[in-house]
Amino acid sequence: MERREALQLTTALLGTTLVGSSVFLGSCSRPDRKQAALTDADIPLLGAMSDIILPKTESSPGAAEAGVGQFIKDMVTECYSLEEETRFETGLRELEARVQAEFGTPFTDLEPKDRTSVLTRLDSEARDTDMAGEPHFYNMLLQLTLWGYFTSEAGATLALRYNPTPGRYEGCIPYKPGDKAWA
Repeated sequence: MERREALQLTTALLGTTLVGSSVFLGSCSRPDRKQAALTDADIPLLGAMSDIILPKTESSPGAAEAGVGQFIKDMVTECYSLEEETRFETGLRELEARVQAEFGTPFTDLEPKDRTSVLTRLDSEARDTDMAGEPHFYNMLLQLTLWGYFTSEAGATLALRYNPTPGRYEGCIPYKPGDKAWA
């Protein structure tokens, strides 16, 4: 094989590799979205709901104080598919409408016992609906609340025991009943 033939063959192979891979890269782009379903105005509502799920204790802050409302808004608008985002936003708006119709006030203005009652009923509905296969809004909220709280600095260091790394590995660490779980 002559040098000229080798260069032509190499160029042809390299060219098809680069052009061929662009087909795969095109499928990785995110479709343009309309305006985000959740806004900063929803953060207090998301925080109030998450605070009922994970309230403040003597030793750890509640979910709202740990910034879970902002976490939920960011995850839904940035990471959920358009279908999941729509399902979450629809569930949130339906809940707001139901609370307004039943109590005549927004969820954030309800007493803690009424907030708990609303979310308890929503949990019962979610258990029935989840059997159909589609995730219910409340279960999405519950998962995001737990994820946001226990990955926050406050949740990982105050609600759980935290062993910073890098550090010395200790395979056997004493545990007494009643100790906090490890982060």
